[in-house]
Amino acid sequence: MKRQKKNSETFGCATLVKGGHQINDANDLLYRNDSFTWFKGKRINNSNTHGTGCTLSSAIASNLAKGFDLDDSVKRVKDYISGALSAMLDLGKGSGPMDHSFAIDNEYTKEPF
Repeated sequence: MKRQKKNSETFGCATLVKGGHQINDANDLLYRNDSFTWFKGKRINNSNTHGTGCTLSSAIASNLAKGFDLDDSVKRVKDYISGALSAMLDLGKGSGPMDHSFAIDNEYTKEPF
């Protein structure tokens, strides 16, 4: 947490530590404005996790561009990634990609109210 706070203060931005590497959970930790916020997530037993970090960062940026605030953006993205992992796409060998097509036309494509 010290490093997260230092990075936030050094670069003048919020920082998010991505979870999902533990056995029992996929909790992420957001630091901004001298406070921490946990975003809880359940661990999904799927070896096809290639691209979760890239998806996390680009989808947060996309949600911010749509007008969602930072907390809502992170929550929406965690829900999206959980759905993409839960779809259990299995392509080829090794760690493959998540199933981004699970959510072609649903709440993740909507604008904020």
